[in-house]
Amino acid sequence: MPDTNAGRIVRIGNASGFYGDRFSAMREMLEGGDLDYVTGDYLAELTMLILGRDRMKDPRSGYAKTFLRQMEDCLGLAIDKGVRIVTNAGGLNPHGLAVALRELAERLGISADIAFVDGDDLLDRAAELQLGDPLTANAYLGAFGIKTALDAGAEIVVTGRVTDASLTVGPAASEFGWEYHDLDALAGAVVAGHIIECGAQATGGNYSFFRELPRMGHLGFPIAEVAADGSSVITKHPGTGGAVTVGTVTAQLLYEVGGPRYLGPDVTTRLDTIELAQAGDDRVAIGGVRGEAPSATTKVSLNSLAGVRNEITLILTGLDIEAKAELFKDQFTAALPTAPAEIDWELSRLDRPDAETEEQASALLRCVVRDPDAKKVGRAFSSTAIELALASYPGFAATAPPGHGNPYGVFEPGYVDATAVDHRVALQTGVVERIPPSPLRAEVPEDSDDGPAETSADWGPTASLPLGTVAGARSGDKGGSANIGVWVRDPEQFPWLDSTLDVDLLRKLLPEIADLPVRRHRLPNLNAVNFVIDGVLGRGVAENVRFDPQAKGMGEWLRSRPVPIPIAFTNSKESK
Repeated sequence: MPDTNAGRIVRIGNASGFYGDRFSAMREMLEGGDLDYVTGDYLAELTMLILGRDRMKDPRSGYAKTFLRQMEDCLGLAIDKGVRIVTNAGGLNPHGLAVALRELAERLGISADIAFVDGDDLLDRAAELQLGDPLTANAYLGAFGIKTALDAGAEIVVTGRVTDASLTVGPAASEFGWEYHDLDALAGAVVAGHIIECGAQATGGNYSFFRELPRMGHLGFPIAEVAADGSSVITKHPGTGGAVTVGTVTAQLLYEVGGPRYLGPDVTTRLDTIELAQAGDDRVAIGGVRGEAPSATTKVSLNSLAGVRNEITLILTGLDIEAKAELFKDQFTAALPTAPAEIDWELSRLDRPDAETEEQASALLRCVVRDPDAKKVGRAFSSTAIELALASYPGFAATAPPGHGNPYGVFEPGYVDATAVDHRVALQTGVVERIPPSPLRAEVPEDSDDGPAETSADWGPTASLPLGTVAGARSGDKGGSANIGVWVRDPEQFPWLDSTLDVDLLRKLLPEIADLPVRRHRLPNLNAVNFVIDGVLGRGVAENVRFDPQAKGMGEWLRSRPVPIPIAFTNSKESK
């Protein structure tokens, strides 16, 4: 029989990379050109905590309300154009969002087949599954629930916590009839999904070499043209801002990843097999991706409320900055009515000598406190600082009035056997189908840490220059860990990067991580090395008080640090 899928592609566009992304992107994607599907990623570890707090106030909430407002504007347009929509905006309440969408469609006089995927919420079984006593507990579901809904004719599919890439894998699997054994095809779609899941980050957003890209004002959102074998082309609508290049795609591939094995509930994707090629203006071809059996366990996102956090920030100006900071710390600590469970001080020396403005002559002293008891870190804490205003260091000033503080949460991953998750699909007809886990699941080997490559190459004389003169970087958060992916655009420069940028040098360049565990992984196919830094973000973005709590700028800090770079590299076109 002839292969009916030969030469076919499915065009999947993304219209949201996070809860709060550009509202107009949904309409822009629907009106900008031909698409088969539009996806929307609204969930992150912090988002689940936010939705959990919403649900505490109102059990009917717990989903991304932005998506519902987008559908009020665009549902009719999507149905008229025959574009199907797949989104994880259901958050903690996909059933509630599906009901709200059906009510919206009825109010607008639009006929729409709406299905939802759930079973990820394990909160009621947390104790049974030894997951503690969290506020939220959500397993990362795979793509086959989405596939089942689409196979049944759903025009809109809303889910709870699925892996981000599943929003792309599900439509592709439905279009081409993939099953669990199609590991390479699934892995290829995972790569495409990972690239487009964060929206405009694939079209030039947060890109190290942004100055080289055209039309950086209003970036277009990405599109994956997926073929029957899982290969794809990443592109965007014509005339939109930014660019799709091997560089912008490489940067997104390195975002929030670990070693060569990228784990998922349907397939383990080998990132070290990806092949990238520029296939035209704003078109990057992806092929060669290999897949392995998925893990026997399923990851669970666990968020818990840990207490109340409050902070004060003082301005220190002019001379004797260190002495002023010590004076205030001593006075303030002695004056506090009760000691909080945790107190952290940070002095940011933003001042410079002989400054031409007062702001340039000033440093910031920040004090952050946490405690399960709101009274210990509430108004009494911040008011104590203000009471010292006329009795402390010269030039006393605060950046904000006293406040009561806010609840904060902590994130940690959990793991359960894949068979413990009741993955379900509820169709418009009322039929509920259960999705079994992959029958191929197995123990996945742990990626080993990679040291620097040994080389006898001589790259000639060097000059001390910022690493970013030749290298790009992309960094991000994963719970309490952060990753920094570093790559070069010229393959001939990769042996230098690989042999030079090791863990010891990284710790030297970034003193904040000097005492933390760091893992290094090589991705030669992407001309990249990736570092995973454990513990740098404490217990997640909602808990830590680091200057950059999600490590989004850590890669750019690394690029700004000087290293000995071969002068020959600085003359290449890729470095200009």
